[in-house]
Amino acid sequence: MRKVEVVPYKKEWPKLFHDECQKLQDIFGPEMMNSYHIGSTSIPAIHAKPIIDILAVVKDVECVADFNKEMEGIGYDAMGENGMAGRRFFRKGGDERTHHIHMFQEGHEEISRHLAFRDYLLSHPDEAQKYSRLKQCLAAEFPMDIKGYVNGKNDFIKKVDEKAKHWAANEGDHHVDEVD
Repeated sequence: MRKVEVVPYKKEWPKLFHDECQKLQDIFGPEMMNSYHIGSTSIPAIHAKPIIDILAVVKDVECVADFNKEMEGIGYDAMGENGMAGRRFFRKGGDERTHHIHMFQEGHEEISRHLAFRDYLLSHPDEAQKYSRLKQCLAAEFPMDIKGYVNGKNDFIKKVDEKAKHWAANEGDHHVDEVD
């Protein structure tokens, strides 16, 4: 059973992201096109579960399984699609989770959705703070129920996804934290 822990932003999270991206680049080489820091740890000044979420863009998602042994060698569990068509998901740390890798093939619609959500919150600090407060309340309400915590965020995330989609269409692409 995983405890739901939400903590204040930590200044070392960007470094943990960059360090892990270097490991992924070493494993995947030219198959990996880009990687992005996503999720709440990518947004300074908000509370987050202390798990670094990385969105990695690959040339061919069908080839990702060829690297599962190497990923296991650096501590990841390969989870396949894990409920999302076209994704390859890896988690590191077991019940003391430290990293999630969300791999998608170039052009998958989830890439722009994740980046728009992150970029919208980075550009709208009031919305980011609402999200932070919601996460803190849900962690207090569901300390041993990750499903309850996740379900409690769904409506907020859907609303922000819609706002972010519209905002991204009008603002253009402003993605940060790319690692080539």
